[in-house]
Amino acid sequence: MRFLRLFAISLIVATGACAQDRDFLTSDEADQIREAQEPNARLLLYAKFATTRVALVEQLLAKEKVGRTTLIHDTLEDYAKIIEAIDTVADDALKRKLDITIGMKEVASAEKQMLATLQKLDEAPQKDYARYEFVLKQAIETTQDSADLSAQDLASRANSVAAKEKKEQKDLEAIMHPDEVDKKHQEEKKEVERKKKVPTLRRKGEEVKQP
Repeated sequence: MRFLRLFAISLIVATGACAQDRDFLTSDEADQIREAQEPNARLLLYAKFATTRVALVEQLLAKEKVGRTTLIHDTLEDYAKIIEAIDTVADDALKRKLDITIGMKEVASAEKQMLATLQKLDEAPQKDYARYEFVLKQAIETTQDSADLSAQDLASRANSVAAKEKKEQKDLEAIMHPDEVDKKHQEEKKEVERKKKVPTLRRKGEEVKQP
């Protein structure tokens, strides 16, 4: 409870400091994400941050207090953006053929619990419900969509992501000049060749001795 109070204070300060350009993460959370380069680590962090937002909303709704709706509204908005960030990290990792089994297992479990909590809050509207109804329903919808993705087999999701990316590239090329398309393909080919040429200090034909 003490942690949530301190967290709420940090959100209020952040909101007041940059009301027109508010980040959905606190400065400390943003630093943690920057330090976590591995996708599983980022997924675990985002799941933790999202869970914290839901817990804060529960706490705020547990006691009527003047002015609470602004913080509830902003917290739910930030929560939805965190869920969207989870989807972005997962899809990007799958594009790069990285294993995110550990991260997605935690995300799927967290989203299931958070969805149930948000739905429960929506089913028990309070006096100021109208002021946060839209963002609450939006948060529920975003969580449901993400939970559906998280429940998918990773191989199937990876295929869907690849198909979507291929379609987007095709649609983009359809509006490009033929010369631009050729240049794009040449650059992509060079990039593939560059990745194949892994630097090595071994002589040609030299084998690595196993310990």
